[in-house]
Amino acid sequence: MSATSDAVLKNRLAAETSPYLKQHADNPVAWQPWDDEAITAARDSGKPILLSIGYSACHWCHVMAHESFADEATAAVMNDHFVNIKVDREERPDLDKVYQLAHQLLTQQTGGWPLTAFLDPDTLLPFFAGTYFPKTPRHQLPGFTDLLLRISETFQNKRDELSSQGEKVSEVLQSLNAPRQPEDGEPPGEPGMAHIQAAHEMLAAQYDPSEGGFGTAPKFPMPGTLTRELRHWALNPALEDRRETLDRVLTSLTRMARGGIYDHLGGGFFRYATDRKWMIPHFEKMLYDNGQLLSLYSEALSVGPDPLFQAALSETADWLIRDMQDPAGGFYSALDADSEGQEGLFYLWRRDQVKKLTNETEYLILETLYGLDKPANFEGKWNLHRFDAWRSVVERLSMDPADAAAALASGRQKLLAARSERVAPGLDNKVLTSWNGLVISGLAKAGTLNGRDDWIAAASRCVDFIRESLWDGERLLATWAEGKARYAGYLDDYANLLVGLTELLSANWRQQDADFALTLAAAALDHFEDKDQGGFFFTAHDHEDLIYRPKPTLDDAQPPGNGVMAEALIRLGHLFGETRFLDAAAATLNWAEQQIRRYPAGHCTLLSALELDLVG
Repeated sequence: MSATSDAVLKNRLAAETSPYLKQHADNPVAWQPWDDEAITAARDSGKPILLSIGYSACHWCHVMAHESFADEATAAVMNDHFVNIKVDREERPDLDKVYQLAHQLLTQQTGGWPLTAFLDPDTLLPFFAGTYFPKTPRHQLPGFTDLLLRISETFQNKRDELSSQGEKVSEVLQSLNAPRQPEDGEPPGEPGMAHIQAAHEMLAAQYDPSEGGFGTAPKFPMPGTLTRELRHWALNPALEDRRETLDRVLTSLTRMARGGIYDHLGGGFFRYATDRKWMIPHFEKMLYDNGQLLSLYSEALSVGPDPLFQAALSETADWLIRDMQDPAGGFYSALDADSEGQEGLFYLWRRDQVKKLTNETEYLILETLYGLDKPANFEGKWNLHRFDAWRSVVERLSMDPADAAAALASGRQKLLAARSERVAPGLDNKVLTSWNGLVISGLAKAGTLNGRDDWIAAASRCVDFIRESLWDGERLLATWAEGKARYAGYLDDYANLLVGLTELLSANWRQQDADFALTLAAAALDHFEDKDQGGFFFTAHDHEDLIYRPKPTLDDAQPPGNGVMAEALIRLGHLFGETRFLDAAAATLNWAEQQIRRYPAGHCTLLSALELDLVG
């Protein structure tokens, strides 16, 4: 060991710009950012790395921080036995993707946040992983301190066995990027309409006919999936279940816009519902959800007018511009789930509070519409949730529609004003290029549909900000906070921004945006394309070496970069007559064909790009 091994590490997070990392700067844990200095310290000391990945709006990240990371005794064990590295998954999605997948391989379970992984310092391969661990044993989980001591002992005494396990994980990871061979009896082929129809049939089987959406609980908005179904309906007039397909989309969007997953006072959607009926959300508001949902509700409104959809669209767009756009032009990342240490507290109401703030007519409308006359639905309080259509509420109360609408508007405004006096959830004010691309798309589509030049202007200001602050003339940067841009851009940064630019060009042609799009697309081909097999890596060719280099294809809460990039290149290729863009998109779709074939319903974004390629 070198002299570095005897050095006492200090918490280095105060110098970071990430709001999430700064939340841990005062912990007694000697947190390090992911960098060469931290990894070298681990290798010199011979200690394993404790890698903790989370994000600022994450409720269970806060719980683990309060229980364990702020505790002096727990921190002492962590510092004595490990080099502790804290990562913001939004700044470093490359690390998150790699170690979430490794967690899945080690545990055969889906991951989540906080992700807790223990790495061999020499290879950076994980030998144990989990998510949240309580301070003391509960929920069939071990206490964190006991776990730490057992892992440290195992690492010191059985390191060869752990290294062998890590090598097996590495072999599986590397095999994921190996050229795909057709399975026995599987004919080689190109992706086609059969895959699109297969996905449609799978999604029909997964649909919840009672409450909308897919699956049971927890229930996510899944905008990419709903967009796929809506486009399948629009482009297939002879579809046998055409009416049912449209109903699936519209019912899902209706349940979401009525549900507690939507903020009925301030606008914007929360990350997901914890229940099947969309009533109780996990109270984070994420930029990427709301950008995608703006696009989806805009497309749904192109089918026909709907006051509920229109209100959700308008209120969400206005909330984004009012509360989430930095004066410089970029959009912030997220609002926390917690305020004053309690999840959802900012958004909840007691019945007597609402009565005191409103007059008799306003209260009657609010009570009937939002279920205040029903049992409290969240820890003795009410999270607002529409139980019925507005028209039915007005008819049931025998009110004049105009009077009812005025009373609802004034009542909601009083509640919103009162809510603004509360302690607000924490704001993650970093700007992420990839998520901003999704909002640019949403605002451009919504602004065009609604004739709202101010929404289009907000999208244009965002593009100008990215070009000025997150583009160095050759490469994109991924994040911006406190006036500083950091981290080389990932595939999603280029892909989402490119689609955003194509939507904005449709709404308002600016030559500087067209030039920017062409330059970005060329840079993406240079730095991310797999010239041998087709498709795009998540990290650039000159990115730091990690234990695995992902090429994402599956839909998640955010669309996969390969699907978005294929769509962007098809659009740009036809718009500007650039055959190299069309060739790269075709190579991506051909490379992804076997993944799509294995699980069509999980590749809706790629299938939308494929449909665009096939039918225009």
